[in-house]
Amino acid sequence: MRVTVEVVGEGAREVELPEGGDPPTYADLLRAVGLSHHEASALVDGRPVPGDAVVDGDVEAVRVLRLVKGG
Repeated sequence: MRVTVEVVGEGAREVELPEGGDPPTYADLLRAVGLSHHEASALVDGRPVPGDAVVDGDVEAVRVLRLVKGG
């Protein structure tokens, strides 16, 4: 499953999530872009989704909003 992930303020990239086995979650998607559910939220259609929610096969794009940023 391929999903376009836009990290707000940092650009977008394609992420390939594995198929088969356990279905991928939004926490898996965040990990794929180097973030954890403690430091970012995934947004689908402008709404936040829980990290343990399964990424639906219909989802093509996800926005990620960083909650914590070092400085």
